Amino acid sequence: MNKLVPRMQAKTVYDIDLNALRKAGIRGVITDLDNTLVGAKEPVATPELIKWLSGVREAGFQVVIVSNNSKERVSKFAEPLTIPFIYSARKPMNIAFRKAMGMMGLAPNQTAVVGDQMLTDVLGGNRMGLFTIMVQPIALKDEGFFTKINRTIEKAALTFMKK
Repeated sequence: MNKLVPRMQAKTVYDIDLNALRKAGIRGVITDLDNTLVGAKEPVATPELIKWLSGVREAGFQVVIVSNNSKERVSKFAEPLTIPFIYSARKPMNIAFRKAMGMMGLAPNQTAVVGDQMLTDVLGGNRMGLFTIMVQPIALKDEGFFTKINRTIEKAALTFMKK
């Protein structure tokens, strides 16, 4: 399998079929933060996201936020929601994915990764044998320099893969 291709795609996290994940044996969700759960400049969860995250937990899934962003950014978002998190994750490197699975006590075949970037979330998850789900980014205009570079590379990769 191409390491840049997600197992599932969804427009937003709200469009992810949790029943299908459960049937596939998934018990935990590692999720990116910026442009996956909220826009890159949004400091806190929206009421809609709070409701969705509550539903994910009620459905029996564990959730860990894994972000390449700073401790300040990620903790201000995750702590009010009582969601465990890993900051400065250095995705697509394996260490943060392994740590998140350890926090949940789950194996790779029980874990999904949700994110908006092929080169960090999808590549990192696929390299670990996780169930990868790619969502469309929420707010492209607020992205940082390196994310914009990743988007350019992703666009070229998608064009190449279509050929």
